This record gives sequence, C-alpha cells and structure tokens, in this order.
Amino acid sequence: MNMLEKALERSLEKSKNADDKAELKKSEKDSLKAQSEISEPISEHQNSAADVVRFDWNRLGELGFIKKDDSHSRIAEEYRSIKRPLVTNALGARKFDINNANLILVTSSIPGEGKTFTSINLAISIAAEMDKKVLLVDADVAKPSISKVLGIKTKVGLIDFLETDSIPLSDIILQTEIPGLRIITAGKSHKFSTELLASNKMIALSKELSERYPDRIVIFDTPPLLATTQAEVLASQMGQVILVVGAELTPQNYVMESVKKLQNCSDVVLALLNKAQRSLNPGYYGYGQY
Repeated sequence: MNMLEKALERSLEKSKNADDKAELKKSEKDSLKAQSEISEPISEHQNSAADVVRFDWNRLGELGFIKKDDSHSRIAEEYRSIKRPLVTNALGARKFDINNANLILVTSSIPGEGKTFTSINLAISIAAEMDKKVLLVDADVAKPSISKVLGIKTKVGLIDFLETDSIPLSDIILQTEIPGLRIITAGKSHKFSTELLASNKMIALSKELSERYPDRIVIFDTPPLLATTQAEVLASQMGQVILVVGAELTPQNYVMESVKKLQNCSDVVLALLNKAQRSLNPGYYGYGQY
C-alpha cells in the first residue's frame, strides 16, 4: 500500500469515527429528552378526554343532588343562596380581611347530617358560574364518600400525595366534565392519616392551593368534628367553615361542642341547617333527603 492509499484510509477512518461520535451524541441527547418528557409533571389542564371524570346525572338526581344544567329547581335555588356569602368572602372585597378566604371546610358534628351532600352540591353550584373555578377535596380520609357518590375510580389521592415526595400535585387533581370543577380524592387509607393532615406538607399544600389560583375556591369535605380530630386539625388551615346541622337530628349540646372546637380555627364559621322543611322564614331551607 503506497503512502497515498494509507493517507486516504486514515482519512476515511477519521471520518467514520466522527460520524459514530456524532450519532452517539444524538442518541444520548434523544434519550435525555425522552427521560425529561417522562419525568416532567403533566399539567392538570393536559388530561386527555379519556381521563375526564363523567357523572351519572340520573343517579345523582335521584339522590337529591343538583342536576346537570339545572337552574330552576328548588335545590339549585337554595344552593345559590348558600354559596353567595361564601363566594363574596372568598373572592369579593372581604378576601383581604380573611386568611385563606378561598379555602372552605365543610364538616358536621356527627355522621349522617349531610356534609358530603352539601360539599358536592356547593361545588357543582359554584362551578356552574362562568367565571368561577372549584377544587373539591375529599379530606374525609377515614371514610371517604365523594368517590363513592360520584363514581370515581382512581388509585392515588390526598393521602398518597402527603405520604411521599414522588407524586406531583398535578397527578392527583382530576378533571371533570364540568369545565370549572376539579376533584382530589382521599386516596388510600393510612393509620397515621391525622398526622399527615397536620403535617407541614399539608399546611404548605393549603397555602399553595389558596395562593396559586386566587380565582379558585377550594372545598374540603372533612370528617365529623365529634368523631375524629381530623376536621379540627384542618379547620385551622381554612378561611371559612360550614358546620352542617341535621334538622331535628343533632342534639343542641353536640352543636355547641362543635362550635367550641371551631372558635380558634377560622375567621368565618357558617351554620347550615340540612334536611329541614321549608317554612315562611326565608332563611329556613330544605336541602334534600340524601
């Protein structure tokens, strides 16, 4: 092999090595890009149509809930009256006077008074407004009801998010067929659920939910006050509290004991008389028989 041929061979070999290195760099870059795309949290607004939670409106109507596109029924009118002071406190002029004004906790003294019924109807009613967004959180982690009532099947929720740092917030926020309504389910059962709800991570989550979306109202459905300490723990992080009272069901001393638990927790505590019969008093409502 003469010198010219050797030089040509070396040139071809260098060219081949350069091409191989370039191909390797391109492959590494593509791999890193793919890993980045996989690990990057998906925004709650990027859910596909298949991920949208859809409701059985016929069943909900039979249970007494507000129906889809329902604007003139008795239950719809009643929740218009209920939500107005809450929305005014959360998004109106008073929001600057109330800490976490857009965080609303719904609880009761004892089970069976209709707190979940109230939470869901309130969320649907507020979300029906054109310029309002609602996040409904099932914080009754001991006996979650929102998923059961609305027919939601999901593997992760609030407790899963609080327990680990590997689940981004966007993974537990579910989009629904109502454009202005999102839902966070309770997640798995946990023996230290009360401690998780009282943790710094839960406090940080409440703050983030309150401040990130100032036009969003967040409704927390929580356990009864006299059944567990979880509602009392969460109430300290809320701006407004709705205490649902079962008409002709809840003893007065239970109600007074619940109010005492809330005295140092929130700026605003509103009582709601549930399952009452309408009378001539315009402030006395019947909220269904769920």
